[in-house]
Amino acid sequence: MDVRRAGERYRGGDPQAGVDTRHAFSFGPHYDPGNLRFGALIACNEERLAPGAGFGEHPHSHTEIVTWVVEGELTHRDSTGRETTVRPGDVQHLSAAAGVRHAERNDGAAPLTFLQMWLTPREPVGAPSYRIVRGLAGTEPCPVPAAGAVLHVRRLQPGERTAVPDAAYVYAHVVRGEVLLGEERLGAGDAARITAEKGLGAVGVTAAELLLWEMEP
Repeated sequence: MDVRRAGERYRGGDPQAGVDTRHAFSFGPHYDPGNLRFGALIACNEERLAPGAGFGEHPHSHTEIVTWVVEGELTHRDSTGRETTVRPGDVQHLSAAAGVRHAERNDGAAPLTFLQMWLTPREPVGAPSYRIVRGLAGTEPCPVPAAGAVLHVRRLQPGERTAVPDAAYVYAHVVRGEVLLGEERLGAGDAARITAEKGLGAVGVTAAELLLWEMEP
């Protein structure tokens, strides 16, 4: 288990424009050849947008983009003409495929915090696709088959235990609260990269929300 603390993330974004980003992996000017990916995951960005701030329309290709809102509301627009509002508890999945353009903004009056996670597909796919799962239940997995990955959301009460998937790769990210992952205590923004572990569990130290990526080799 490789634990990465919240304070170790690369600082990015444009604070003067109301965009504060914390990167878990090598990204843009923060090039780290030893931290390019884990399993299919190549980015796990914590984004904080002030009201009115956001990212203008920009392109992606051959990337599976999964978004989880922590607080506030995210407005998504893309080159297919789609416009949606993503709220806490929703999972948004954009498959960029051969190419898509999208924009993301905080059009609300309150600050917005969200996680955006990028995964590489196993094979190139043709047409872009989009889906949103509203109010994902804690027991309901969210598969991303193109990347051989499944996202699990775990909401824990103090003392409550949940099993960590037995998989080739598991990426655990604490959204809020504190959890005990094996013998490691993790707080909000902390993450763990777990390789080929069996029988591992996570226990809520406080009320907590935990994202678990289960990934095939």
